[in-house]
Amino acid sequence: MGSREIKSPESLQETPATSSSHQRKKLSVYFIESDNRRMALGRGYTGGTTPVNVHGKPIADLSKTGGWIAALFIFGNEMAERMAYFGLSVNMVTFMFYVMHKSFADSSNAVNNFLGISQASSVLGGFLADAYLGRYWTIAIFTTIYLAGLTGITLCATMKVFMPNQDNCDRISQLLGSCEPAKSWQMLYLYTVLYITGFGAAGIRPCVSSFGADQFDERSKDYKTHLDRFFNFFYLSVTVGAIVAFTLVVYIQMEHGWGSAFGALAIAMGISNMLFFIGTPLYRHRLPGGSPLTRVAQVLVAAFRKRHAAFSSSELIGLYEVPGKHSAIKGSGKIDHTDDFRCLDKAALELKEDVINPSPWKLCTVTQVEEVKTLVRLVPIPACTIMLNVILTEFLTLSVQQAYTMNTHMGKLKLPVTCMPVFPGLSIFLILSLYYSTFVPLCRRITGHPRGASQLQRVGIGLAVSILSVIWADLSAYWLLIQYCLIGIAEVFCIVGLLEFLYEEAPDAMKSIGSAYAALAGGLGCFAASILNSIIKSVTGNPKKGQPNWLAQNINTGRFDYLYWLLAVLSVINFCAFLYSAYRYKYRSEQKHGNDYEVMENKLYDTPI
Repeated sequence: MGSREIKSPESLQETPATSSSHQRKKLSVYFIESDNRRMALGRGYTGGTTPVNVHGKPIADLSKTGGWIAALFIFGNEMAERMAYFGLSVNMVTFMFYVMHKSFADSSNAVNNFLGISQASSVLGGFLADAYLGRYWTIAIFTTIYLAGLTGITLCATMKVFMPNQDNCDRISQLLGSCEPAKSWQMLYLYTVLYITGFGAAGIRPCVSSFGADQFDERSKDYKTHLDRFFNFFYLSVTVGAIVAFTLVVYIQMEHGWGSAFGALAIAMGISNMLFFIGTPLYRHRLPGGSPLTRVAQVLVAAFRKRHAAFSSSELIGLYEVPGKHSAIKGSGKIDHTDDFRCLDKAALELKEDVINPSPWKLCTVTQVEEVKTLVRLVPIPACTIMLNVILTEFLTLSVQQAYTMNTHMGKLKLPVTCMPVFPGLSIFLILSLYYSTFVPLCRRITGHPRGASQLQRVGIGLAVSILSVIWADLSAYWLLIQYCLIGIAEVFCIVGLLEFLYEEAPDAMKSIGSAYAALAGGLGCFAASILNSIIKSVTGNPKKGQPNWLAQNINTGRFDYLYWLLAVLSVINFCAFLYSAYRYKYRSEQKHGNDYEVMENKLYDTPI
């Protein structure tokens, strides 16, 4: 294999192929992984992504661990967590309205903020998993916190001391807002236990999908197939949890009250925790690689300190990397050098002054620099899914308000309002069930892709369908079912494709943070929905003139259709931004193959450095 090292100017002068007329070249042409290179003082390396047991020891016989059996325990944990999450997301709006006597708008915003915080703070869970705890212990700790929060919510719905007076508060009084409001300390308690629950969810969400994917051997020839099916079945478990929340939990609430409904969620989470711990001997683990934020900071600081260093400097030795096949980052393999974000490459420039005891805040490895590049490259894709999460949030909250005002009878059949969101779950369940038998063969004929469509193509399909879901707006409860089914289709393609994309593209030691990108996009979508609702209420309404806003509690005087058209316009703009980002993105496998080709051909490029 030809040389891939960035050589010093002295050596360049001695090499005919790299004469002065070819000084502006791709850095990867001169980068080499060499066993003879010196390692910075105090830095060690590990066996890359080799799985270990719960004690951090190598697994003697991998055939007895991991695989689909281990994944089943993880599916169970995710099913219960999603059951609790969706059970709260819909039922908490009506609980605050009927029991705590908050307005629909205030209840929706409070739940939106809960959903937003629980998802946005997933970055913290991903950081702890990748840096210190590992995914298993992060899940174990935060599921316990989750259970404590659900127990607190159950007490709030069971003990009268935590609720305002319910006397003389009928349906008309509730709609008019004349019921006795909850005391400030009662709402403080409810918000406290609600956010404890959200904090627990934040620790679980970025780790569960990554931990499940860790159970499959990436060296297996069927790895890509297993991974693709895993993420589809993973989201299927999410969907089953949602369906149970929207049906069985709603039934329990209607027949036995709020305390029993929230108590059922707590019991389900307790059982899933027990099953998760039972599966411990079967799990494969990845060692945490140390603080990823520290590594990112080191790259930024080192690049800034060497910002004036030139790639043609006489002091240049080459791009720095540790010797051998393993990286200096625990739990991570080496990452090939890429030629974008050249300013960050300066963090890996090894100068003559770095020969003695180089500081990690002045000299970083190529792999460390590429980690930061990868995180930056990934940002636009999940950012483009924020708009989808705005739509999902609006459907989960405001559509309940619609259904309460509309006629939900069809002959003798009457749908409970809180059961309405079950229809996206049913559509997701149906699509995932038919995914491999119908969609994949059909799309394979069109795209030629072995799995029907690439990850980014699936995300794009989901975003396109989400536009249709908000255009299909009507003020009949049963027309809402079509909206729900469309948004379910959008979720299948967009969210499943995004999770798989982030897991495969994120650096080895940052898989949880990569998965947290999706949760962060969901959280920002919730916050954006709350901000959008607040802006609409303030801009479109005029209380002094008696002019209702678009989101009036009485939807007969409001204009929900205008909101949906606004969402459609924003979604089209967002979809165009996604198409541009997806067109520019290169998968890591493509970058690797591109670099290998450059090495074999030893081509020289005249692109500016």
